[in-house]
Order: sequence, then C-alpha cells, then structure tokens
Amino acid sequence: MDSFDYVIVGGGTAGCVLANRLSASPQTRVLVLEAGGPDSGFWIPIPAGFSKLLTNAKYNWRFQTEPEENVHNRTIVVPRGKGLGGSTLINGMIFVRGQPQDYDTWAQLGATGWSFEDVLPYFKKLENFEDGASDLRGQGGPVNVVRVSERPELSEAFIAAAQQAGLPANPDYNGASQEGFGYYQVNQRKGRRWSAADAYLRPAMSRPNLTVQTNAHVTRIDFEGRRAVGVTYKIGNEERTVRARAEVILTAGAVQTPHLLELSGVGQPEVLAAAGIPVRHALPGVGNNYIDHFATRMNWRVKKPITLNEKTRGWRLGMAVAQYYLTRKGILTLGTGLAHGFVKTRPELETPDVQYFFVHASYANAGERKLDRLPGMTIGVTQLRPESRGTIHIKNPDPLTPPAIRPNFLAVRTDQEALIEGMRIARHIIEQPAMDPYRAYEMSPGVEVNTDEEWLDFARRNGQTIYHAIGTCSMGRGPMAVVDERLRVRGLDGLRVVDASIMPTMVSANTMAAVLMIAEKGADLIKADARVAA
Repeated sequence: MDSFDYVIVGGGTAGCVLANRLSASPQTRVLVLEAGGPDSGFWIPIPAGFSKLLTNAKYNWRFQTEPEENVHNRTIVVPRGKGLGGSTLINGMIFVRGQPQDYDTWAQLGATGWSFEDVLPYFKKLENFEDGASDLRGQGGPVNVVRVSERPELSEAFIAAAQQAGLPANPDYNGASQEGFGYYQVNQRKGRRWSAADAYLRPAMSRPNLTVQTNAHVTRIDFEGRRAVGVTYKIGNEERTVRARAEVILTAGAVQTPHLLELSGVGQPEVLAAAGIPVRHALPGVGNNYIDHFATRMNWRVKKPITLNEKTRGWRLGMAVAQYYLTRKGILTLGTGLAHGFVKTRPELETPDVQYFFVHASYANAGERKLDRLPGMTIGVTQLRPESRGTIHIKNPDPLTPPAIRPNFLAVRTDQEALIEGMRIARHIIEQPAMDPYRAYEMSPGVEVNTDEEWLDFARRNGQTIYHAIGTCSMGRGPMAVVDERLRVRGLDGLRVVDASIMPTMVSANTMAAVLMIAEKGADLIKADARVAA
C-alpha cells in the first residue's frame, strides 16, 4: 500500500495551494487526489470561456439544490469546478477580499488567529497586484491580480450614473475602503485566466515528492480508532487505498467535504442513521451552517448596438477572436463582472451590505447565460452577508450520489430587506441622466414592480446562487463547530479541513480570495504542528 506524509483530497483552489506549500520541503511526500481531470481544455484559459464551462459536465459537478418553498420550489444550479484548479477553472475570476470586519467577526466567534490583522499578511503574500504593493496590497505572490482592462462606454456611463446618484467612485475595493463603484479586479495574466493550478500547482509539478492523481474519486476516509490514517478512492471501477503518515487534509469544498465526512461516519447521528451510515464520530455541525450568496439579475434593453449581445455574433465575434489572439485584449478577456458597486442599503450601516455586478450584456437564464439577440445590460444584485442558513447532507451510502443541498435562501427578513433595497438602488442608478442615451426600458423585473412584496416575489422567482458556498464545516469553539482554529476536525486526530467550508460566516465578497488565504494560512498551521510533533 502506498503511503505519503499528507494526502490532500481535492485538487481545487485550496488543494493547489497546499500541494505547493507542503511539497516545498523535499523530505515531505504529498499526494493530491482529484476526482476530475487535468486542467486542459480549449475554453479554460480564455476568460470569456467561463460561459461554456458553466454547463460542461467535464469541468463542472453541476450540482442542484433541492426544491424549496422560499424560491417557489425551484431547483437552482450550484456549479462547482471539477478538475485541477477546481472552481478557479470555471469561475468569473473576480478577486475580492471582503471587509476587515468579516475576519474580525471570525475571531470574535472563537476562531483565534483569524482576525483581519492576522490574515492580511497572507492576502499580501498570495497576490501579485499589478498596480503595485502597499500597506494593504501585495506584489510578487503567485496569484496575478489585474484590473479589468476593458472600458466600454456603457460601463463608464454606469459608474458616472452611480456618482450622479450620490454614490462614490472607488478604484480599489481591496484597499482602505470597499464602498463605491469602479472596475473589478480579476485573476488574469496577460489576458488569460490565472487559475490556482497555474499559480500554485504547475510550478510544483516537477518536484519528485509531489504526486498528483486525477480521476480519483475518494469514497471514504479510513480510520484506526479516532485517527484518520488514509483514504479509499476509485479510479474507474478499481478501488485503491492510500495511507497518510501525518494527516489527511480535506480540500473538497463546501459541498463535497461535509459529504465525504458523512460517508465516513463523521457527522450528525440522526443524518447518518437516516442515510444508513454507521456513526464513527458524532459531530453535529457537519453539513450545517451552509451559506451562499443569492443574487437577482436586473436587465435593461439598450438603445445602441454596443453590448456583448451583438458583439459576440457573426463577423463581430470573428473580429473579437482575432483581436484576442493577436493582442490578448478585447471582449474575450471579460469574465462575469465588468464594473462593480458596493453600497449601503441603510444610512446607519457602517459598511456596504450589497454588491453589484454590471455587465453590458443580458440573458434570460443565469444558469445558461445565453445572450439575448438585441442589445441589453445587466446588474447582478447580491446581499453581502446573508443570515439565512441551510444544510448540505448525505442522501444515501452511495458516494457517487450527490448530497441534498438546501440553501434556505431568503429565510431571514434582514436578507429580504437588503436585497429589496439593493434592487431599488440599482434601478435608481440606471434612471440617472448619464444612462439616458443608452437606457431603452427595464426588462426585468419591469417598472410595474414597486412594492416590497413585488420585489421579494421577483427575487424568489428569479434569484440564483452566485456560487459562493461556505460554512458547512464551520470553524470555532461552539457545539456546532466542526474544526478548531487550527482547522483540525474536532475529536479526531490526523484529519484537517482547509477550504471554504470552514468559514463560520460569509465574507463580504466573492469567496475565491478568502479560500486562497485560508489555504496559505492552513499550510503554515500544518507545517507548524508537524514541527511540534517532531
């Protein structure tokens, strides 16, 4: 039987970071097991290719929520990256850290060592911000961060309209303040997607002490007593087992990490019993505290043919492709967000509670993103720190059966009010004079929607996740905490979780940057504990 010092389950965002940092010591043998394939594919390096990857089962697990009354019994797609690089292969590449208060809240909830002061050095360590280093920004790290280079006239008008509405401009939401409007920062390098595999895994692949196995679906964690000693996985129909001399590290993400724990008998006894799984270790928090960002998309028809709807068809698309391959510039460098906005929906708030994603394009279905044929523009509206909590739990003992995902969106009145007011403010921005030359009419939800009840019904019928699943193996010290502040699974030895599932509360941001930080800090915790054990 093969054995390694560390067995990393999941070659996604966090797994790539850990593979690099832990294998930096030549004496340490590291194995990465990834259920998907290698990070090769025509659309992966092209930023605009994300729309093709969102519906591609080769690179996307394509999970779905269970029908819930809160959203009129709809099922909602929950994309998760499949392959080396994980969700950084298919996401919109948006790089947002969040607010300092997010991490200070973690520390106050019992996650000692995770305040903003504690984590800022890791944010600076991981990034190469092309605009330069500062007290708050890093340069020279593996993760390339650039501002969106495109400046179409419609996004310029949107930012001007926000200022006409009394909202500030902000060139760096990852700097001293998040509030305001400007252009998104993205993980790209020379016009190409810069995934976690590009940043961390590929530079380490030549190390003889690092082994990366793709198409390896881990089916359970193996224990001796209360200690994790390895994992069992399948490649096709062949079952294999590997030993971990030091630790098994779960980096499978907020959907699959709790699922694997439950498959292995670690979790809430009632859930395990219902699924026919014997209880190895009772840990009631596993799969609970599921949080995600819920967003509505507001669309307007545009008067002029200056949007992506028509620029991505026919001869115009041909010109865009030629421009991209000659210069690495143009509309093919665009991901999910072009211009940003961070706003406070109530004047008494200290920091923004709603985020906007503006793009000069429109589509009927956010899950498919098939662009309209006529010119349009869209504002995605999301509440930054939702209070509604859901669950992700095992359905049956078959490891290939996806878990039941129940987000419980909009269950809390605070979430409803923030989203309603956020949409009203978005409409107010588009009504400003700067948008007059471009705004034809509001398509969705439409000007007939005005009351709180109408706005909320629109959100329930049309809102989608924006793919920021967190919290299902929460870090802290309470009875529902799954991992401690060093990311060790409570009550067990040799088992750690290092991914988005450990976040106790939502960060005011797209979650990729926070996951990279968690993995960087997690690597240091693992190495420090190894030195103590030695």
